Amino acid sequence: QEQLVESGGGLVQAGGSLRLSCAASGRTFSNYAMGWFRQAPGKERELVAAISDRNSTYYADSVKGRITISRDAAKNTVYLQMNSLKPEDTAVYYCTADQSILMVVAGTGDYWGQGTQVTVSS
Repeated sequence: QEQLVESGGGLVQAGGSLRLSCAASGRTFSNYAMGWFRQAPGKERELVAAISDRNSTYYADSVKGRITISRDAAKNTVYLQMNSLKPEDTAVYYCTADQSILMVVAGTGDYWGQGTQVTVSS
């Protein structure tokens, strides 16, 4: 059974850093596009970043320059390095995967994790 499991969330002060991990299992995801979404209380889920199977990357304007998505195919894992965190980055962060980068970016990927909470204090 395919599964995505996020980790690395937590509480951090503004200006700090966190690295989220999304470990995939049940199949090889190296030929899948993967991405990170986030959802803050009372807000819609939004794309943070995505990476294609060929390692092309896409970022929301609000995180460009602060957040980097990467993947380790051998470990079947995708990462989200978040620097210079702001209180507005506070949200539950979700990992997603699909064979199509368009589906990932659209938020309609086949696979989703359960999410990890990121809280940035001011």
